[in-house]
Amino acid sequence: MGYEIAKAQFAEWGVDTEAAITLLQDIPISVHCWQGDDVVGFENQKGTSGGGIQATGNHPGRARNPAELRADLEFAYANIPGRHRLNLHAMYMDTDESPDRDEIEYRHFSSWVDWAKNVGIGLDFNPTFFAHPKADDNLTLAHPDQGIRDFWIEHGSRTRDIAAQMGAELGSPCINNIWVPDGYKDLPIDRFVARARLEASLDTMLAETKPEMLDAVESKLFGIGVEACTVGSHEFYLGYAIRNNTLLCLDMGHFHPTENIADKLSAVALSLPEILLHVSRPIRWDSDHVILLNDDVLAMAHELVSADLLGRTHIGLDFFDATISRTAAWVIGTRNMQKALLQALLKPWDQLRAAEDALDFTARLTLTEELKDLPYGAVWNEFCARNNVPTGLKLISDLDAYQASVMDR
Repeated sequence: MGYEIAKAQFAEWGVDTEAAITLLQDIPISVHCWQGDDVVGFENQKGTSGGGIQATGNHPGRARNPAELRADLEFAYANIPGRHRLNLHAMYMDTDESPDRDEIEYRHFSSWVDWAKNVGIGLDFNPTFFAHPKADDNLTLAHPDQGIRDFWIEHGSRTRDIAAQMGAELGSPCINNIWVPDGYKDLPIDRFVARARLEASLDTMLAETKPEMLDAVESKLFGIGVEACTVGSHEFYLGYAIRNNTLLCLDMGHFHPTENIADKLSAVALSLPEILLHVSRPIRWDSDHVILLNDDVLAMAHELVSADLLGRTHIGLDFFDATISRTAAWVIGTRNMQKALLQALLKPWDQLRAAEDALDFTARLTLTEELKDLPYGAVWNEFCARNNVPTGLKLISDLDAYQASVMDR
């Protein structure tokens, strides 16, 4: 009953709620594995995390092995409407062997592919350029030591091979996203030479075209230990992506707090065919809090729909909070991204554009504000019901029950 009333209200504005639900059903979100275990991974490396990667808190229930992580993910997916993806880091191998990063092979991750087939999701991948002794200087692909650069080039090359095989096995291109922590804590003498080394390393690593996978490069403003200079800055990777036809990853936490990340989408889309998003929530810096249904996320969704970028943008998440239930964090964050997309899909774009094109900014403002009162929640509840996932008090009860079941880990 509530949905039918909402459907009629949106229809008065010329908005088809059924069309919006259909579109939302087919938008996959790549859920990040590292929320489930606080970015620990399943290796035995002794290196420190670099570039500002840090999960704070000690909430009970952290996944300690691939089986526990997959169980947690299955619970999360069961509470998220639609069919999605998993973003897997190279440090999450599932094997009794102990290969170093430059020795990893597809077989070390094949169980993840088998699992993905069983649960009906796609996979994305990431080389892991941190939490390793050869990354403790916060320099990897830009390191002045050629031997260390070669080690990391080989690691990145192998992740591309693995991503290509994952994509082929699952029948869906696997994004291999490259982020490195390279930078300097204090003012460097020569930024140019470090960036030239990074560029040359990337060129070597990406030289061979591979099917069934997509390369992405990700920038950052700064991190702990690299406050003075990040070699892979936004300008560096924007230029690199345009020259080399890779995806550009825009992470919401990787820019100055006063920057509008949504505003960057249409700007870079004029020069790049595809974009990768990492949706996060920074508080004063790249703190990777669980995303809220806030203005930043709503603006991101607005831009994706208004600029017709949904077909050219891959949406992934990137947050890790160990102060709360990790499974609840996945569910809440992913659903908030979907809620933002739904609100954007439920806007009367023809009316809004007509007001703007006529330079009638009073009408544009009036429309924008009046639309905030429409019953988006009723359409969301209908979307969840059609996907057999809970909402409201039932969702809270299910999240609490699952958390209670893993408290003794």
